[in-house]
Amino acid sequence: MDENIYLNGSIVPRSRALISVFDHAFLYGYGLYETMRAYHGKIFLLERHIARMRKSAEIIGLARKLAGTDLAESCKEALAANDLTDARIRLTVSNGESDAAPWADNSGTPTVVVTARPYTPFPPEKYNNGFRVGIASVRRCRQSVVATLKSVDHLASVMARMEATANGMDEALILNDDGYIAEGGGCNVFFVKSSTLLTPPLDSGILPGVTREVVKELAAGRRIGVKEVDINPAALGSFDEAFVTNAMIEVMPVAAVRETGGRMITIGTGKPGKITRRLLQAYKERVEKESC
Repeated sequence: MDENIYLNGSIVPRSRALISVFDHAFLYGYGLYETMRAYHGKIFLLERHIARMRKSAEIIGLARKLAGTDLAESCKEALAANDLTDARIRLTVSNGESDAAPWADNSGTPTVVVTARPYTPFPPEKYNNGFRVGIASVRRCRQSVVATLKSVDHLASVMARMEATANGMDEALILNDDGYIAEGGGCNVFFVKSSTLLTPPLDSGILPGVTREVVKELAAGRRIGVKEVDINPAALGSFDEAFVTNAMIEVMPVAAVRETGGRMITIGTGKPGKITRRLLQAYKERVEKESC
């Protein structure tokens, strides 16, 4: 079956899913996106993702244009149109097409695109061995509101992940301009010290991850302490466990971190720890509870 795309209120085949070269997402990076995962034909945490997008739209001046669009229903339509049960859903919105710059004339209609594609998760072996991540040379700006938005202007993360791949790593770890650990190239990060979760605070220049919040809730429900603190990369060798989170990988253990100079730092024993495994299992249980 041909891949079907939701585009501005219609379902169209991929070959006809086209947007203008004058779309502001293409010209200015003026747009937002959300990536979600569907299990058993249901999009997990859909409303939370939509709420985050609408909050971001308020910040960048796009909320008025999106007010009349049922974004959640658009995602469901794309999933159904592709007859998928387990899938990767991407919702992308932009300021739309205009001959004028967005600051000169912000009239017109937005562009709304949803893709639903088959998703094959990492094999169990990857979760048993964990990611190896590398500290990137690019930095997050702690004071910038842009760092807190899931914007289509994703260049810093792209550069960080390209660097990680070139060094044989699974993911990047990005520092902020104060030199503290902020987040991964496409994920949030947690460390475990003395049975307590440590994660960078929201004001460190990170995306307020939906999965990050769910993991914090799961930890609280199991009486696992959570602290939001600045994390110095010099402390990496002292942590008992580490893991990264996002909607697609869920809770992925981190086995080792590559410093900018190339030295590898093993996290804990170099294998997934008991708290990481416990939270991964709790996450999977929540998925099954809410998706079946």
